[in-house]
Amino acid sequence: MIVPMKKYIFLVHHSDYVDFLDELRGLGVLHVQHQEGEPSEELLQRIQLQKDIRDTLAALRHRIVTQTEGTKLSEEGGVAIARTFQKLTDEQENLQQELNALKKEISFLQPWGDFSTRSLRRLEEAGQRVHFFICPARKYQPEWERQFPVEVISTIPPNIYFVAITSKDETLPIDAEEIPRPESGLSSLLAKSKALQQQIDAIDDKLDNFTLMAQPALEAALAKVESNIQLVSVVENTQKEAEESVMLLEGFVPVDREDRLIAFCEQKQILFLSKKPVPEDRPPVLLKNSAFSRLFEPIGELFALPSYQEMDLTPFFAPFFMLFFGFCLGDAGYGVVVLLGATLYKFRAGQKLKPVLSLAQFLGVGTILFGVLTGTVFGLNLLDEQFAWLGGIRNFMINSDQAFQLALILGLVQILFGLFLQAYNKARQFGFVYSIATYGWILLLLSILDLAVLQLTGSISTYTAWLGVGLILFFNDPGAGLLGRLGKGVWELYGITGFFGDLLSYIRLFALGISSAILGFVVNDISLQIKEGIPYLGPVLFVVFLIVGHGANLLISALGSFVHPLRLTFVEFYKSAGFKGGGKAYKPFSKQSGKT
Repeated sequence: MIVPMKKYIFLVHHSDYVDFLDELRGLGVLHVQHQEGEPSEELLQRIQLQKDIRDTLAALRHRIVTQTEGTKLSEEGGVAIARTFQKLTDEQENLQQELNALKKEISFLQPWGDFSTRSLRRLEEAGQRVHFFICPARKYQPEWERQFPVEVISTIPPNIYFVAITSKDETLPIDAEEIPRPESGLSSLLAKSKALQQQIDAIDDKLDNFTLMAQPALEAALAKVESNIQLVSVVENTQKEAEESVMLLEGFVPVDREDRLIAFCEQKQILFLSKKPVPEDRPPVLLKNSAFSRLFEPIGELFALPSYQEMDLTPFFAPFFMLFFGFCLGDAGYGVVVLLGATLYKFRAGQKLKPVLSLAQFLGVGTILFGVLTGTVFGLNLLDEQFAWLGGIRNFMINSDQAFQLALILGLVQILFGLFLQAYNKARQFGFVYSIATYGWILLLLSILDLAVLQLTGSISTYTAWLGVGLILFFNDPGAGLLGRLGKGVWELYGITGFFGDLLSYIRLFALGISSAILGFVVNDISLQIKEGIPYLGPVLFVVFLIVGHGANLLISALGSFVHPLRLTFVEFYKSAGFKGGGKAYKPFSKQSGKT
């Protein structure tokens, strides 16, 4: 659910405003309402500094340093460290680019060996010229060596490198590529390359020293900069009234946290107004769900937060997502691996990672359920005759045709469920009359389902279908005129094909589940061939291939099992539920930025 918000407006004398903000930040409950307009130059500079420090920290954390001792630097030195680090990395990057260009030049000169450019210049001063030629070996003509003063320097397939000495103005009728005379010799380039590498290594040593010493100072500096950004942002979103003697600040507070704010204002005698926000205020969104649904909130946030007036769909898509993941992975053995792996890792994982592992546990349970339902365990099909000893348990398992039908049934249930949620949400926001057209769609789809598949109610479904069409035509936009409604209703009825397209999208659940099972079967089949076909080492390689093969299949299938339910949720279900999104997360003005 979305936590209800209250809008607060504070009126504070300018002389008390700084103290007021400092104490307000200590409460950590007010989400400041941002005013439209461009940020100031000061705020932009602080944001850039924040980025520089974050980039520096990220770069240092990726460096590998063998030393373990270092001197901690002070918080005040954090900004200077970031700037020095940036300067050093820029310098190192320039040197590296120069070194890369030099290496290309060295690579180009290596076929010619080491020679003196000074000797070449002396020959030119004496009226002679050295020509440098490159020629494919298949086109090289040995008679050139008899006809002209030619000397082969090296042969590096597919080319031959050779030189010829002539008078300064003489040309040679040789069918080969002539290159300009090199300006530097190989030895001088190698020396320069070595010097550049030494400079790069020296900078590396300095950066390694930073890695050992600077991270605590950078983290402290980052916290201070972020705190300053937050304060400057709040000040810039403050309106100045009564000739700038009164500061007016607007913001939002969750209703379950406003008691602390009211007590603070009464104690400090701060003048304030509070009211229920209207849609134009665009209040922030704070989600509050059960322990189970809360695990799926990061999945919903991958798409967008709901707007404040909407419903939070997290509790409604969470069970479907768990089932869809299990359907796609569809192997009870893999489900056990996911469940046990997540459970064991939770004992040593940090607090931030534990919700992710809890989510993995539920996804593992969903996989076990569907693996048992479809009779698949590590690529083994429990419906085969060799598992007849399972007896009546197999009566609860479904074959591939039934799995295909189940995928469509789940899709239909989720789409209709989404339509019911859309109808409820419209009635809650705008009134019941705005939800009538959505109920029309529900009646129409159920009637088509009955007429085409179930055939339970006969002619009643025909009348119900026409009733649904009528509701769509006349109630699609209660605020429009009759002709406008009819025109819009006809256009919306044309979109009924989209519902069938959405329904067919759920076939991917069946397809992914089958592909995972087939790959598991292939792994088992190859493993058995290895066991039977290779003497002595066969059993060992059998076990190794089983572990590697099923491990790879689990990783690949788990990725698809996560991505495709995402698509079904964000496209098919969100569309059916009329999800708009666009909400902004609740971020209170606090001493610990971004924490609620």
